[in-house]
Amino acid sequence: MKKYLLILMMMYASTSIWAQPKMTACCSQNATEKFAALANNVTFVSLHEAPIPFTFHSEDGADIHFKTDDGTDAHAWMIKATKPTKYYILVIHEWWGLNDYIKQESEKLSHDLDINVIALDLYDNKVATTPDQARTLVQSVKTDRAISIIKGAYNFIGSDAKVFTIGWCFGGGWSLQSSLLGGSNAVGCIMYYGMPENDVNVLKTLHCDVIGFFANQDQGITPAIVDKFQENMKAADRHLTVYRYDAVHAFANPSNPNYNKEATEDAYTKTIAFIKERMKN
Repeated sequence: MKKYLLILMMMYASTSIWAQPKMTACCSQNATEKFAALANNVTFVSLHEAPIPFTFHSEDGADIHFKTDDGTDAHAWMIKATKPTKYYILVIHEWWGLNDYIKQESEKLSHDLDINVIALDLYDNKVATTPDQARTLVQSVKTDRAISIIKGAYNFIGSDAKVFTIGWCFGGGWSLQSSLLGGSNAVGCIMYYGMPENDVNVLKTLHCDVIGFFANQDQGITPAIVDKFQENMKAADRHLTVYRYDAVHAFANPSNPNYNKEATEDAYTKTIAFIKERMKN
């Protein structure tokens, strides 16, 4: 009897040991969820002062809507190139949402490159004007819904499109995810201080080069996170170029009281060069 009980106890212990890793795996966070979790960090939220009020009067931009695979419509803002081109930029907004600052930057990119630009709205027509509102919105984003919007945009522009992605902060991480979702349609990814994807196996599926702009004083997307991203991209045998500035998080946002004009202009020049090198007429 004692021998029988001992065998049962050993079997139970063995089962418990093997079950533990499965429990841990089910609770792991992906890159976008890790960023959303930062919204619970008081220090990180404090890095985002309320944006300076601004109204943008567009020359060429217009609201568009397209279908998504979850059976609903998605909203975006589009500027068309002056002549037909297969090249597009998908713009993903900061944690404030698709506001007038993002529209202004999108139109500037379109004019400087004569390229189609679509600024996606991952908040579904909601825009934040305070850090508390932004924190609520960024945590309300469902990964499946965001993916449906991005996939819907790729379907909207067609299978022949050559796509660059760009984003800042919340949008920086989603820029990388958008390029991953684009497969062979993705020709270049630009990310500003966004949460990287650190699954090497996922990064191996990337079809394009990445350029990233980060801040040495960033207490959210820290230098250590950037170091790890570089290490993982190397392990995945994918090309990443990183530029670091003596600046704070969101340094490239002109609505940020801590806006760094010099760093922003340098990063923008490098962004334009990165895109032009990959555009083939």
